[in-house]
Amino acid sequence: MKILEGRALVSPGEYGVVVSRFNDLVTRRLLDGAIDLFRRHGGDPASLTVAWVPGSFELPLAAQGLAKTGRFRAIVCLGAVIQGQTTHHEYINQQVAAGLQQVALENHLPVTFGVLTCENMEQALDRAGGKVGNKGHEAMLAAIEMVQLLSGMAPGA
Repeated sequence: MKILEGRALVSPGEYGVVVSRFNDLVTRRLLDGAIDLFRRHGGDPASLTVAWVPGSFELPLAAQGLAKTGRFRAIVCLGAVIQGQTTHHEYINQQVAAGLQQVALENHLPVTFGVLTCENMEQALDRAGGKVGNKGHEAMLAAIEMVQLLSGMAPGA
C-alpha cells in the first residue's frame, strides 16, 4: 500500500501570503503566526512575499495574481470577518471561500484559507494567537504540507 502524506517541512521555493488590512489588529497577529511557523519548519522568511489587500473580499483576486506569476509553491490567505449587526459577513465569507478554492483548483496550487469568521472581536483575538491558538499557524502549516503532498503526486515521484 502506498500512502501519500505531506510532511511539515518547508520545501525550497517562494511562498506567498495575502493579508487583509481590515481588522489589522487581528490580521497582523495571523501574519506573525504564519511567519513564525514558516521559520520553525525550516523556511527562510526571505522567501516569503506578503501582499496586503484592503479587505477579505479582495483576497481571491490578489491570490490569483500571485498564482498567475508561477513563482509560488503555495499561497496563504489571512483575514478576519467579524459578524456585526447585519448579514454582510455571510456574503463576504461565502465568496472569499469560493474564490480561494477556485484559484487553487485553476492553478493546481495550495491556496489556504486562514480567514477568521467570528461573531465578535474577542473570538477573533482568541484565534489570532490567544487562547484558541493562531489560525495563521494553521493556514501556513496546511500550505507546507500540501506542497509536500503534491510533490509526491508529481510524475516520477
